[in-house]
Amino acid sequence: MRSLTFVAAVIGIALAGASTQSVADPVKIRADWGVLPGQFAPLIPSVPQYAPGVYRHYGQSYVVEPLKMRGGGATLQALALGETDLSTLSPQSLVDGVTNARLDIRAIAEQISTEVPGYNQTYYWVDKEKVKTFDDLKGKVFAVNALGANVDAAARMVMARHGMTPPRDFSVVEVAFPVQLAALKAGKIDVAVLVPPFNLPAEADPSLKPMFGVGDAFGPVETLMWMAKADFIATHRAALVDFLEDNIRMRRWMLDPKTRPDAVRQLAEISKIPVENLQSWVYTTKDYYYPPDAAIDVTRLQKNVQDMAQVGVVPKAIDVTPYVDLSLVKEAAARAAKD
Repeated sequence: MRSLTFVAAVIGIALAGASTQSVADPVKIRADWGVLPGQFAPLIPSVPQYAPGVYRHYGQSYVVEPLKMRGGGATLQALALGETDLSTLSPQSLVDGVTNARLDIRAIAEQISTEVPGYNQTYYWVDKEKVKTFDDLKGKVFAVNALGANVDAAARMVMARHGMTPPRDFSVVEVAFPVQLAALKAGKIDVAVLVPPFNLPAEADPSLKPMFGVGDAFGPVETLMWMAKADFIATHRAALVDFLEDNIRMRRWMLDPKTRPDAVRQLAEISKIPVENLQSWVYTTKDYYYPPDAAIDVTRLQKNVQDMAQVGVVPKAIDVTPYVDLSLVKEAAARAAKD
């Protein structure tokens, strides 16, 4: 009897230890990304080695597994299939996720906003000898990084205002951002959308010109938001608040002139882009706008959705309010403000 009692006690202690270990394990957040700079996921795991004290909860309440994806529809599909937990999605993807995929998703924070006055603008570039007016764009091939991405929506919106829609009047193909400029120069495509740093050599090339910009479609855009399924947020709310608190602290570290050189060095080493190609513009007003508090501008997001609906990029304009949850980022910002 004593032996049985002893064995039961040992099993009980082991189970208790396993339970404690399970509770203590950090939540793994699978976060997708498409391009650097502009997205945080691939940078997060290495922040502690570049800036001790910035990511205070990393490895404690959560860890991040970065997942490289094209963006747009592919990223939304991955979220729908449960292959990611925190997705980088555009206003168009939010509408598609709610109306087509019937997902119960929430946008919880903003990564970057584009076309914000005073910051970098995104342009669609052409060979200036081949394309002189909008009429010359008829029958041409447009490149976007991913169908359903923000730049895809913007191109369709601008062209619709000139009476042209795909595939009747032009075609849209998926081409990764890093190779679009080369494809344009080789004549494989006719229109390339060049985000930083790929716009820099185009600006120095006299044979090319910007034809129109994302801002011509939307004005300022809530370009890339972090979105997750409602049940994931409910289950892991505490870890997500910790994640956002650390990310807000990271933004301060990136944008502070005193620590920006360290952030640029980190970006260069992770992205394999030479420091000299980054240091003059990244994390400055020559870059896109990183909201310091990571908060989504809901009024702007609603306008983005309505603008897309007016030209048929999305089937209808939804009320975005039920699909935005700012409570996490507000709590995170309040904590970070106490530093």
